[in-house]
Amino acid sequence: MKILLISAYFPPDTGSASHLFYELGKALSDQGHKITVITGIPSYHVQGPLDRYKGKNWIRENVNGMDVLRVALPQLPRQLMVARALWQFSGAFAFLFAGLKVARQDITFVYYPPQPLGLTGWALKKLSRIPVVLNVQDLFPQSIIDLGLLKNPWIIRIFETMERFIYRQADVITVHSEGNRQYVINKGASVEKVIVIPNWVDTDFIRPSERINEFRREHGLVDAFIVSFAGVLGYSQDIDVILQAAKLTEEQQIFWLIVGDGVEKARLQLKAKEMELKNVKFLPMQPREKYPSILHASDIGLVTLYADVKTPVVPSKIQSIMAAGRPVVASLSLSGDAPKLISEAGCGLCVPPENPQALAGAILTLYRDPALREEMGRNGRRYVEEDLSLEACTKRYEELIKKVKGEKLGTGSDFLKGN
Repeated sequence: MKILLISAYFPPDTGSASHLFYELGKALSDQGHKITVITGIPSYHVQGPLDRYKGKNWIRENVNGMDVLRVALPQLPRQLMVARALWQFSGAFAFLFAGLKVARQDITFVYYPPQPLGLTGWALKKLSRIPVVLNVQDLFPQSIIDLGLLKNPWIIRIFETMERFIYRQADVITVHSEGNRQYVINKGASVEKVIVIPNWVDTDFIRPSERINEFRREHGLVDAFIVSFAGVLGYSQDIDVILQAAKLTEEQQIFWLIVGDGVEKARLQLKAKEMELKNVKFLPMQPREKYPSILHASDIGLVTLYADVKTPVVPSKIQSIMAAGRPVVASLSLSGDAPKLISEAGCGLCVPPENPQALAGAILTLYRDPALREEMGRNGRRYVEEDLSLEACTKRYEELIKKVKGEKLGTGSDFLKGN
């Protein structure tokens, strides 16, 4: 089957947004499907050589059997809301134009948000009569409303109107948790077309391995007890609570490692310096091939979100930590879907958000109990192998594709159970 994937990010861009569709596309390609990807010229925390992209308005290349069409987008300061909106809408128009130029496809998958890409999928559906599957990863605009980044009631109304329109127009909507499914339904999507397919992890790429590795030796951390956070340092991720918990554990042999880049990094580095933290180290975003070694070097993997993040997100780093056989400690809203996953898998500890004492306490509990760390690591690895592997989730997407192209969809819960 001919499958079109539309995503604002794709390797060599780094981060979960680029790699989720890369992994899905490659897995579907390996199953014999013809995959076409429309994306931008690499620009987001890029790793690797970029000479072939310089000065190009568009470029077509083969990436592991996938036909990838990249188009240039204006480079604007994304920390500014207006500039980010212009970037997103220009991308939506550019991707629509590219989509009309590629050979006719059987189905389109859209990574959402950015919100304007939902309009791209709708326009392609109308103009080319291609069914659209909207892969919802973030509940926009609610996510930025909760953080206080969007306050203007008129703009909020515009975004929410657009959100409802996009949900209604998609043929199928996939979400990664039941809480997200209920949210999307409450925003006007039909119950029968919202399907839960959890985000996956490549269990061949990330496997358990020895903690004393080259990454530790390279950074002089061979003997350290490492608690790591690896990911984007943005407005949602509460790194402040990590710094505060690190201050509370200064007397212990615990080293806090923060790996990543983002709009908050400079402020956080300055704060760590002002706090005179000797047990915290910042590293830049690492190439994808080094990511497993960071997890292997870690004794505990961290997931932190501010209390204002009330949408039921399941950060993808949770599955990666589980796949590496390391325990998870999560500081986030206890009413969301992430704590439910961690509890069901028995792979870690959850504490209330923005509570450095609770976070430090959870770390100290695992620091003092190596047997519990090993048990939680084993539980997490077993859970992802059985339920969250790339292979298992690809099979669900293949079944979904068949249903969209032929059979009538049942309810989201029936589909997930295979009925």
